[in-house]
Parts: sequence; C-alpha cells; structure tokens
Amino acid sequence: MSYAKLDAHCRSLGALEHALAILGTDEATHMAPGGGEQRAEAMASLSGMHHRQATTPEVGDWIEAAKAEALDPEQKTAVSELERSYINMTCLPSDFVERKMRTSMRSEQLWRAARPNGDWKTFEPALQEVVEMTREEASMRADVLGLAPYDALMEQFDPGNRTETVTPVFEELKSFLVEFLPRALDAQEQRHAKCPLKALSGDYPVERQKALGIAMMKAVGFDMNHGSLSISDHPFCGGVPSDVRMTTRYRTDEFLSALMGILHETGHGLYEQNLPKQWAHWPSGKARGMSIHESQSLFVEKQIGRNPAFWTFALPLVDRYLQENWSMEDLLPHVHLIKRGKIRVDADEVTYPLHVILRYELEQELLAGRLEVKDLPEAWDIRMQASLGISTLDDPKNGPMQDVHWPSGAFGYFPSYTLGALMAAQQWAAIVKINPDVDRQIAAGDFEAVNAWRRDNIWSKASTASTPEILRQATGEVLNPAYFIAHLEARYGG
Repeated sequence: MSYAKLDAHCRSLGALEHALAILGTDEATHMAPGGGEQRAEAMASLSGMHHRQATTPEVGDWIEAAKAEALDPEQKTAVSELERSYINMTCLPSDFVERKMRTSMRSEQLWRAARPNGDWKTFEPALQEVVEMTREEASMRADVLGLAPYDALMEQFDPGNRTETVTPVFEELKSFLVEFLPRALDAQEQRHAKCPLKALSGDYPVERQKALGIAMMKAVGFDMNHGSLSISDHPFCGGVPSDVRMTTRYRTDEFLSALMGILHETGHGLYEQNLPKQWAHWPSGKARGMSIHESQSLFVEKQIGRNPAFWTFALPLVDRYLQENWSMEDLLPHVHLIKRGKIRVDADEVTYPLHVILRYELEQELLAGRLEVKDLPEAWDIRMQASLGISTLDDPKNGPMQDVHWPSGAFGYFPSYTLGALMAAQQWAAIVKINPDVDRQIAAGDFEAVNAWRRDNIWSKASTASTPEILRQATGEVLNPAYFIAHLEARYGG
C-alpha cells in the first residue's frame, strides 16, 4: 500500500529533520567557536542526505499511487501537502542543497565574527556569494512552480502568499505609519510631560530574569517538560515540537527587553507544542509557515504581553522574582514606549513594520539584480531616512549587518513578521467578538479561553490549508490591515 510507504518515508525524514534542528540550535547556543567548520560540514552532509531521500523518484510514484487509494479526508490532505512539499524540494538538486547549506553556514559564522565591529568589508564578499546563490535558487524554483522568482522564495516560508496581495497591503500600512508615527510620538511626549517616565534601570541578575521568564512561559501555557530557555546573540525558537529550544538575550541593567523577547518566543513555542501530534511526521502536521508562526508569537507579545490587563497579572511576578516594586503607572509607559531606532528586534510595534517593509523592498531589488551587495549600505540608509528619519550609513553593524536572515540565506522570510502582526490583530479582534470578557480573564492569569480559540482555529490546522485560507477560516475574512491600524490608533493615538 503506497500510503503506508509514504508514512514510513515521512517518519524517516522526520528523524533527519529532528537531528538537523537540534544541531542547528546547538550551533547558535552552545557550540565551541572552533567547532564551526566541522559543524557546517556535518549539517551540509545531513541536509544533502535528507534532500536525496525526500526527492527520490519513487516518492513521486508512491504519491500518485496513494492518491488512487481509499483514503480518509485527513489522509488525502496529508498526501496533498506531501506532494506540494515534494514538488518544492525537487526544484533543487541535492548538490545545490549541500552547497547552499555550506555557503550559508559559513556566511552566518563570518557574520557573527564581523558584526560586533561592523566590519562590512570583511562580510560583504560572503553576503555577495549568498545573494548569487539565492538568485540561482529563485530561478530554479520559479521555473518549476510557475511563479515569479521572489514569490517562489516566499512560498517556502508562506505558502499561498504572493507579492501581488502583500505589496498593496504593505504600501497602505507604510503610508499610514509614516503619517502616524510623528502623531503618536507627539501624543507620547504630551503624556510624559504630565507624568515623567521613570527610569527602567536597576540591577537585574540574569538568573532572576530567567526565573521570571520561565514563570511567564508556564503561565501562558508553555510546557517546560517539552521545552527549554537558553541564551543566544539573536533570540529565536528552534528545536522540534517535542523539544522546543527557546533563546533570548539579557541586559542586567533592565529586564523588559528580555522578558518581551521571551514572551515573543513563547508564542512560537506554543504553536509548535500544540501542533497535531498524530501528524507530526507528515508535512500537513507541521507549522504552516512563518507569517502564521509570527502571528502566534506576536499575539503573545503584543496582544497579550502589551495589554494593560496582562500587567495586572504580571506585576506581582515581577516583584517576586526581581524584587522590584513597579506600579502599573510606572511600567506601562515603558511597555508602550515608541521611539525611532535602528534595530528591528528592539523596535516597538509602531515602528517595527517600517523595518520589515524596508527589508522586503531591498531583498526584492537584490534578487532582481537592481541592487548589488556593495551598494546595500547606501540603499539601506536612504530608506531608513525616508521612513524613520535615521541614518545608518556609517553604522553597518546596526544597518544591513544587524539580522541573521540574509547571511543564512533566508530571503523571502522578512514579510512574515509584519504579516504576522496584521494576522495577530485580526485574530484578537475575532476573539474579542465572541469573548468580550477576555481582558478580565487575562488580568486574572487565565489564558485558557484565548489558547482554546487558537488551538481550535490555528494550532490544530497545522498545514492543512494555505496561509490565506487558514486566516480566512479562523477570522471569517481575508487579510485586512484595518484591524492592525485600529489597534495602533487605540493604543498609541492619544
């Protein structure tokens, strides 16, 4: 029976994916600096092995045969999603997959070494090699999938989303934000004039911050029996659903940035931990894509973590773990603080989308050859000044070197962040519509109703439909930026 062969095939691939996920997380958190070259070779070999096994021609034969068998609806969906995955994977030959893994890992390792000193000249050739490789990949994928090159890359992170729908939404949002940001900053200045901002400073040992973070993780539903929290240069959520590896970074002079980072990554972790376990080895049982993933992380960070109701519950925990008696009036202005800044991961929810849209525009130009890597710092600076009024020309560390995505070859990923923010606001509006008591529940530390809605409408759906279709099924409409815009107006408009 071909379906049974596919099931065994998916289990075997799942074992390799498990190994690659844990090795990749370890490389970013615990690996000794001298282990990089051999780790890159090991992961390149495993990636090639996975790709050869995933793309063997007999898998295509099994898929065709299974489609003719008597399958139940879930099995039919599983085979359909495996076919989509198979087509996407057979776009690329195994030797290219190995070369991509090797090139991107070495580029990422060089980025880690060069970024602290903003050494653009050292890093530039490595990024140029990654861009050239990505252009090659995009061309191969586009030919097979019948998509534009950038859409073919975005399909790997967000199945179903296309620039023809994303770009108009981003243009509308960018136009709003460029107008709204000065207005929101002015309203904030007036509030601070009446009630000056209390300094968010002190001595916050890392071990106490970690204990606070874990308490928050548990409170919002994260299962510590199947997850952990570590430290990395760039916060992320990795590992596998049964062993979620979350990281953050700490400052001992303030605690809010690390805590919000933990809440963000916890949103990712909750999604992974609540995917349907019986389908974990099939593509249909995995996370749909990165914009859905980001909608879950941003939901926890923004819709919950920056909600005043949440801090009614959270402030006593801050006092218990950090021994700091903050009042709501003292802390909320920091939770809702907006400011122009160079760094995407430190940006507030008003300015953050402008950082993402900048990258979305630039990486399309890089891919199309309208922009070359050597000209990237200047192009970055022009857009930063236009949208945020900040220059980065003499600061590449905090300009085009600040993110790990391009060094690691993840082109087409960035739009997911802002798409996720839009989706999170739309999901929150859907929840409030059927559960107007949600703020009171959160204030009491009760997250079950919120999690139940997300479990039923997002988590359990995994990859059983496209990104746009999952959102439509969950909220009753296609992506609508009006909910995010209304959210910002209500929270920051004065």
